Amino acid sequence: MTPQQSYRLGLVLVSASALAWSTAGLFTRALPLDSATMLVWRGVFGAVGLIVLGFGLEGRGLLRGFHQFAQLRHWPAWAFAATGVVGMICYVTSLRTTSVAHVAVIYASVPFVAAALGWIFIGERPSRSALAASLAALVGIAVMVGFGQEGALLGDVLAFGMTMTMATGMVMARRYQAIPFLPAACVSALVSGAICWPFGHPLDVTTAQLGLLVLFGIVNSAVGFGLFTLGVRLIPAVETALIGSLDAPLSPLWVWLAFGEVPGPSTLLGGLIVFVAVAVYLAIGASAKAPSAIQLEH
Repeated sequence: MTPQQSYRLGLVLVSASALAWSTAGLFTRALPLDSATMLVWRGVFGAVGLIVLGFGLEGRGLLRGFHQFAQLRHWPAWAFAATGVVGMICYVTSLRTTSVAHVAVIYASVPFVAAALGWIFIGERPSRSALAASLAALVGIAVMVGFGQEGALLGDVLAFGMTMTMATGMVMARRYQAIPFLPAACVSALVSGAICWPFGHPLDVTTAQLGLLVLFGIVNSAVGFGLFTLGVRLIPAVETALIGSLDAPLSPLWVWLAFGEVPGPSTLLGGLIVFVAVAVYLAIGASAKAPSAIQLEH
C-alpha cells in the first residue's frame, strides 16, 4: 500500500469511528439509566466486542498482543490504556458537575491540543488547512451549544482533562505504532467499568435494557474504538481530532431520526458549519499528497 493509499484509508477509518461514536447520544437517550451503570456495561460488552474483533483481524496474534501488553516494560501500552481510563472518568464526572454545553465546547478544542502535542513531542507540524478547518468546527460547535449556561469550575477543569487525555492518546497512537492497541483498549474499557461499578446499579437492569447495552458496547465502544485504532496511526493527530468533531452534529441527528426530536435552529446551523468544515478538509486531504512520515517506534 502506498503512503497516499494509507493516508486515505486512515481518513475513511477515523471517519467511520466518529460515526460509530456518535451513537452514544442515541443509546443514552433510549436507556433510562444513570451514567455509571451504562458505562459499566459499555465497558464489559465493549471489551468482549474488541476481543471478537481482534480475533477476526489478528487471530492468535491477539493473544501475543495481550502477552506483550502484560509486560510492564512496554510502558507506552500501559500509558495508552491509562489515558482511556482517566479520560472516561473525567468525561462522566464533568457531565455531572458542569453543563453539557461547556463540556462540548471545551472538547471542541481537542484538534488544537493534539496539534500542539504532536508538534512538541513528535515534530508533526499541523497544516494551515487543518487548523483552519478545526477553527471552523470549533465555531460550529459553539453555535450549536451556545454560551448561555454557566458551568462549574471543577467540571470545566475535568472536561479539559478529558480533552488532554484524548489528544495525548491520539499522539501516542501516532508515535508508538507498535502498541498492542486492541488489548490496551480492552483493559481500558474493563477498568473504566470496574471504577464506575460502585457508583451505579449494574445489576438492576432489565432484559430489554441489557440488550440495548450490548448494542451500546459493541457499536459505540468496540466498533468505534476498533476502527479508531486502525486509522489513527495512518493520519496526523490534528486530523484525527478534527474528524472526531463530527460526533457533535451527528449525535442529535440520530436522536432526531429515532425519536422525532427536531433540532433547534442553532443546532442545525452549527452542525452544518461542522459538516462543511470537515467535508471540505476531507476533500482536500483525499486529493492532496499524503503527509510525510515521522520517526516511529516499533
